Amino acid sequence: MYNKAILMGRICNDLELKTTPSGANVLSFRIAVDRSYQAKGEERKSDFFNIVAWRANADFISRFFSKGRMILVEGELQTRQYTDKNGSTQTVVELVVDNARFTGEAKAQGGYTPAPSYSAPAYSAPAAHPAEQSNAAPVASNGNYTANDFVETTPTDDDYPF
Repeated sequence: MYNKAILMGRICNDLELKTTPSGANVLSFRIAVDRSYQAKGEERKSDFFNIVAWRANADFISRFFSKGRMILVEGELQTRQYTDKNGSTQTVVELVVDNARFTGEAKAQGGYTPAPSYSAPAYSAPAAHPAEQSNAAPVASNGNYTANDFVETTPTDDDYPF
């Protein structure tokens, strides 16, 4: 079985770090995630997700994030049930945080800086026939590359990497 979800969105409510009777820190909040599809003439729609962070993750999020800030959370989806004040049983789906990350969004009043953006070197297609490729062992690199170490290619319609 596999249960993993990754969400990136804006925090919808003020964050309030709480402590359980056993001493574990817990933080519950909601994030708004924009949908990727937007119909012409309509406003972009968002989905709202419940997020729960425990212990160190709760401390980290409450310290470095606030309402309206972008956050990326990874974790497991869990369901739980409770009885509301009318006696009805309600089911809640929550993402329990395994990892939380900054999104590179600049903070308005100082703080961290945006995450750097990296781009991969251009794809270079292998030789047309395996016999044309060298059987030499790969050479170890010290990681110091220059622009001359990469070849820029122009893909054509028949240059599929699969």
